[in-house]
Amino acid sequence: MCIRNLHRVVASALFFAAIATTVHAQTDVALSFFGTFSGSAQLNSLLQQSPASQAGGMIELRHIANPLMGFEATYSFNRANQKYSPSVICFLLPPMPGGCAFPPVSANAHEVTADWIPSMRLAKLRVFGVVGGGVLVTVPEGTPPFPQPSAQPSTSTRAVYVYGAGVDWPLLVRFGLRAQYRGNVYRAPNLMSDYGTSNSFLHTAEPMIGAYFRF
Repeated sequence: MCIRNLHRVVASALFFAAIATTVHAQTDVALSFFGTFSGSAQLNSLLQQSPASQAGGMIELRHIANPLMGFEATYSFNRANQKYSPSVICFLLPPMPGGCAFPPVSANAHEVTADWIPSMRLAKLRVFGVVGGGVLVTVPEGTPPFPQPSAQPSTSTRAVYVYGAGVDWPLLVRFGLRAQYRGNVYRAPNLMSDYGTSNSFLHTAEPMIGAYFRF
């Protein structure tokens, strides 16, 4: 009798757990806008490379089945102009247009990632984390006029590692706001081989604000 009752208790618990998981499951699409803030990478003994701080947008397709089983796919686009500046011998260089820095290379960045999204409910909010990775493609536009007008920039493809955290704030049954911070870690893009190449890692911080629509 005790074993039979135990089986009933276990079956009931599994049944209600399945119902709870279904009730709290969420599939949504979101659009966010962000700014990029990056560090610098050493190209060689003379030059440093620094991505400019610029704006971008990201679209997410996310499914959360339960607090530990959440996943998303993302695509983001942002301007990614690269600055090149002498690191230690600026005072020895001849005068250049715009001062000591080389003219930036104009570029766009395309990023595709797949991420794990652990989450939990806190009152009416959903707090979540982000851990994942993907591909970052930096595509240059045009050729810098100085100091090497014959140099041709090339597209750079790098692996990118993503981490972050955020919160969903529901406003309606299927609509809400999403605020998050995402950090990207990747090797510096190699756009101008004549300037030198780098194996140094860059870190880009991306604070975001956007909205989601739940299916």
